[in-house]
Amino acid sequence: RLEAATEEEQGHSAGEVNAYMEQENDWDRDLLLDPAWEKQQRKTFTAWCNSHLRKAGTQIENIEQDFRDGLKLMLLLEVISGERLPKPERGKMRVHKINNVNKALDFIASKGVKLVSIGAEEIVDGNAKMTLGMIWTIILRFAIQDISVEETSAKEGLLLWCQRKTAPYKNVNVQNFHISWKDGLAFNALIHRHRPDLIDYDSLRKDDPVTNLNNAFEVAEKHLDIPKMLDAEDIVNTARPDEKAIMTYVSCFYHAFSGAQKAETAANRICKVLAVNQENEQMMEDYEKLASDLLEWIRRTIPWLEDRTQEKTVNDMQAKQEDFRDYRTVHKPPKVQEKCQLEISFNTLQTKLRLSNRPAFMPSEGRMVSDINSAWHTLEGAEKGYEEWILSEIRRLERLEHLAEKFHQKAAIHESWTDGKEAMLTQKDYETSTLSEVKALLRKHEAFESDLAAHQDRVEQIAAIAQELNELDYYDAASVNARCQKICDQWDTLGTLTHNRKDSLERTEKQLESIDELYLEYAKRAAPFNNWMEGAMEDLQDMFIVHNIDEIQGLITAHEQFKATLPEANKEREAIQSIQAEVQKIAQSNGIKLSGANPYTTITPESIDNKWEKAMAMVPQRDKALQGELNKQNSNDTLRATFATQANAVGAYIQAKMEEIGRISIEMNGTLEDQLTHLKEYQQTIMSYMPEINKLEGHHQHIQEALIFDNQYTSYTMEHLRVGWEQLLTTIARTINEVENQILTRDAKGISQEQLYEYRASFNHFDKVRGPNTLNPLFHRIACLISLGYDGDGEFNRIMGIVDPNGTGSVTFQAFIDFMSTETTDTDSADQVIASFKILAGDKNFITAEELRRELPPDQAEYCIARMAPYTGPDAAPGALDYMSFSTALYGESDL
Repeated sequence: RLEAATEEEQGHSAGEVNAYMEQENDWDRDLLLDPAWEKQQRKTFTAWCNSHLRKAGTQIENIEQDFRDGLKLMLLLEVISGERLPKPERGKMRVHKINNVNKALDFIASKGVKLVSIGAEEIVDGNAKMTLGMIWTIILRFAIQDISVEETSAKEGLLLWCQRKTAPYKNVNVQNFHISWKDGLAFNALIHRHRPDLIDYDSLRKDDPVTNLNNAFEVAEKHLDIPKMLDAEDIVNTARPDEKAIMTYVSCFYHAFSGAQKAETAANRICKVLAVNQENEQMMEDYEKLASDLLEWIRRTIPWLEDRTQEKTVNDMQAKQEDFRDYRTVHKPPKVQEKCQLEISFNTLQTKLRLSNRPAFMPSEGRMVSDINSAWHTLEGAEKGYEEWILSEIRRLERLEHLAEKFHQKAAIHESWTDGKEAMLTQKDYETSTLSEVKALLRKHEAFESDLAAHQDRVEQIAAIAQELNELDYYDAASVNARCQKICDQWDTLGTLTHNRKDSLERTEKQLESIDELYLEYAKRAAPFNNWMEGAMEDLQDMFIVHNIDEIQGLITAHEQFKATLPEANKEREAIQSIQAEVQKIAQSNGIKLSGANPYTTITPESIDNKWEKAMAMVPQRDKALQGELNKQNSNDTLRATFATQANAVGAYIQAKMEEIGRISIEMNGTLEDQLTHLKEYQQTIMSYMPEINKLEGHHQHIQEALIFDNQYTSYTMEHLRVGWEQLLTTIARTINEVENQILTRDAKGISQEQLYEYRASFNHFDKVRGPNTLNPLFHRIACLISLGYDGDGEFNRIMGIVDPNGTGSVTFQAFIDFMSTETTDTDSADQVIASFKILAGDKNFITAEELRRELPPDQAEYCIARMAPYTGPDAAPGALDYMSFSTALYGESDL
């Protein structure tokens, strides 16, 4: 017998019944026009009424006749409602019958049910349509209305109940209360789901609906006390069975099995707990995998960044620089995002575990967030060292290549000069020469000594360059050293031979006289001038390398100073040439026949003029080379200024956005969803600035390609701005994650928006001294807690143990809100889960795999079976599982 609803429930239920009845307004004008449906309703409604009337020791035979006097109608309402109706009138007159029926209809109306087109006169007159409509209204109000499944009620709730109960059965798909029941399998599935001992479901065939229906109706009548309300042939032979008849019949099954609702509720609770646990485990697996992959990438990358293998050429080192640039712009940014996502996932997981009363997640050894941050710090240190090493190596190799080319140029000039000098110094020509010839040889030797001394500086330069190449670890130092050693050995030999030949000539000089002073003067002046010209040409061809405008300006100034000496040098050249002209003049004047070339030197006037012209041609070439380098340095200065302008703008932008995020995290207004939307829009605004970062990277690439190593226009470096940008992206992502976690906390704990405002206002008020999002414990005790109604050192120490378990000396807003929500809300506990399992197990201390599969969805049933230990208690049965151990694993023993 159904219990009567309270007035409040009646008022609420009345709205639902009227809403449903408004959809059924046309039942008497449309549905009952079909005789088959009318026949089905007569049988079903008659059987349903008798199932209740027999409790009062009576029944009806003809539904439109037996209710005409209103007596059995009033009795039916008393039985199904458990309430007393007004005393009926016992007279046999029509007025007595109408009064009794009106009493029944008034009672129905008092339950908030709107009667559509149904009056007492029609019932008393035996109107079949009106009588069936009235009985359907009673059935709907007292047998169907109060059915509630997962926030749906009445017809929808009953349909959802049928769908859930029959979901595991093949060939059953309940979508309505007419054709979905024609083959009888749905009725059998309902019985088998609750009483599998009564039905052999696998023996039923979809193509034999009459057998299926009769089987279900007979079993229900015999074992479940549900009277047979329809004939199988009536259902099978009708294209669409009557919906009201089927609903009435099915509602009897629902009420027969209503005792199983406790088990269903328990199963729902367990499913909820398991779903949370499965989701948390998946997040743990995802975190472990992402952490492992990121650490493995860092492990592989650091040795590459720590590799200091030197290359032989600038091009080889620039290739390494390009690889490093590719790493910074292509390979590392996704890893920065992965690291940020890893921290967010870890924080979200810990929040979910706290909200579901689960133990905190401890990653496997070496995969903590701190471990990843430490590895990342090592990686960034290796990056900085690697980039600095590449730049220093490029400078070193550039210097080496310049020095090596300069060495070989000077060595080639020197070797060309020394060619044949040993043969000249070892010849014995003075032994057969005349006095004048000997004197000439001696003067010639003196000129050679002057030339030799002039070349001493070049030999020292060659040796110094070779020494510098060795100190800078030049890769081809062996060949440089061999060539330098050969030049030095040859120079020593020339020195010795020069000394020996001079001794020989001086001994001969005592016996030989007569020397042409004019030739001698020519030789003495021509030799140093010729050497000066060779030195000038060597300087004009000298390679140079500069890094700024000041250095090139210095070279240009030196070159201008050199050009200023050219007029004086030209006078010297003309003076030397005049000596030779004087020789010719004297010879002609005195009729002297010159024997040939100047005996004291091999330097002819023609060679002097040729070298002078060659040197003068080199001057404008040197002008052009210096001007080109000046233009290059001006261009480099423009690159510096361009980079500095962009870098200063980006640096200021990053600083401003970091300060804005700090303010936003404190001054959040509106709902959490509004805050989250605002933060994500703000994040998009920041991400839209990415082209400016890429533009700056492009300027930085041009700076590096131009081998520019300093910039006086800005204090920002590319590395500093990269780190600042990554910090900005990470900070906004963490702020968004904090709001998302607050939404999780609010929804899971049932905290209202007003409570969150109150918590945040209290937290922010006492957070001003400490800084954003942390509270000093002293302020927490004397101010924040007192403002919220807590007091006493004992209470303070208890709370601090919760909100600051590690004793860090500060309390985060997340810990504060977790504590406040825990104090005011309730969540599933281990005891509740154990009680739920106990209901599913039928009060046993263990549960079987079959029971789990019957009561839980397949994936969650298998989840439990795989994790439950065998039950070993004294009352254990075969296949028993210990649900207590499973609850211990879910919540931790301390919660039990």
